[in-house]
Amino acid sequence: MKLLIRPAPEVAIKSKPVRRQQMRHLRQNIRKLLARLDHDIVVEGSWDRVDVAVPEGRGLSGAVVEELLRIPGISTIQEIGVFPFTGLDDVAEKAVDAFAARLADKTFAVRARRHGEHGFRSIDLERTVGAALMQASSATGVNLKFPDVEVRIEVRDDQFHIAHRKHRGLGGYPLGSVENVMTLISGGYDSSVAAYLMMRRGLRNHFLFFNLGGTAHEVGVRQVVHYLWDRYGASHNAKFISVPFDGVVAEIMRSVNHRHWGVVLKRQMLRAGAEIAKKNNAVGLVTGDAVAQVSSQTLSNLNVVDRASDEVVLRPLISMDKETIINIAREIGTESYARNMPEYCGVISQKPATRAKLHRVEADEAEMDPSVLAGAVEAREETAISRLLETTRTPEEVELVQTPGVDDVIIDVRHPSEGEQSPLRLTNNEVVQIPFYELNQQIGELPGDRQYLLYCDRGSMSRMHAGHLKAEGHDNIKVYAPAS
Repeated sequence: MKLLIRPAPEVAIKSKPVRRQQMRHLRQNIRKLLARLDHDIVVEGSWDRVDVAVPEGRGLSGAVVEELLRIPGISTIQEIGVFPFTGLDDVAEKAVDAFAARLADKTFAVRARRHGEHGFRSIDLERTVGAALMQASSATGVNLKFPDVEVRIEVRDDQFHIAHRKHRGLGGYPLGSVENVMTLISGGYDSSVAAYLMMRRGLRNHFLFFNLGGTAHEVGVRQVVHYLWDRYGASHNAKFISVPFDGVVAEIMRSVNHRHWGVVLKRQMLRAGAEIAKKNNAVGLVTGDAVAQVSSQTLSNLNVVDRASDEVVLRPLISMDKETIINIAREIGTESYARNMPEYCGVISQKPATRAKLHRVEADEAEMDPSVLAGAVEAREETAISRLLETTRTPEEVELVQTPGVDDVIIDVRHPSEGEQSPLRLTNNEVVQIPFYELNQQIGELPGDRQYLLYCDRGSMSRMHAGHLKAEGHDNIKVYAPAS
């Protein structure tokens, strides 16, 4: 079997040098990815097409098409049958085998092309094949201008090709033919769709994860990043970069007006992202922001956020609604990851500012210790995505307790303002208030012969911190999860 691949229309309108470069990238990407299926697959091409020859008898046809459907820069994939040319009647017979069943109650047109010296004209071939199809099928007729089905035949010297099924590719530009970007990834719907759209546009992605909630969250993000890369970007090496950001969150909540928590957190991420991007030859940052989706994504707040960095910030989802984003996530296969991603709820402003003023936000940030952000950037871990799953640490299993023992101590890890609004009162147990951002510092000062149950309203934050503490060797940590 042969496959005829056409690039996206945008490639065809480029200047000759750019078009040659993009087609070279496309051939290289296809060759590299198909070699994972079989090294005998041959990939060739010219300025406007890529030809793929698949060895017969190995059952690779479906897998090859499936792989090609996920490669950015491809507009269409045409399955081609290749036969030795013996005469017009043989061509007509092969065309009937391929198309007769598909022409029921439809109009059709035969399009023929010839390359080489032959004793017939292209129109002779079209008439012979057309007559055979009319006799062998229940087609409603021939329509040369607007047919329901086009039967394409190409004769090249002593061979002829019949075009079978046509598949629609991803479109966009070949990966690696544009520039490099750093995508801020949380594992949810928005950031995973944003990363996909950038890869589809030909941009090579590195993935930057700001870890706010421990191993459980990072495990989920690593899985979705590896899936995205393996499915849509594996033609190029890429990095997964994890930055421990819990200390930055703690510093924000200690030093910043609560109305600005979300905006300042985004600014700190951009500031760190810009520094890390420069070290990885990335010329832009990608986020999953959609205008007005949450308080930190109003136009006023996005304007304030962007002032934290000189790097261009790309927001491919900016005008999309959530339903559209979820539908794309479902199409590309990341919806199940996003739906099951642990939610980190530690940085939720009360009455957040929707029109933050830059000078006020900068005044808040001036109260922060800059060494905290610098330390987080310095402590980042960079991993090749090709090795991402084999280097993933399994999160510690944490026991959930619905009814505490009399001697158990409950640690309320919520922010103090949350505790004031809905205080936790238990008749038989001691309750200690330790905000999550001070937990790591204070846990070592507590008596080691007691059992401690972490508590927060939703349960996700307490589980994440309990898993982190258990991984650090604190075996007397569990989670208080009262029955609702």
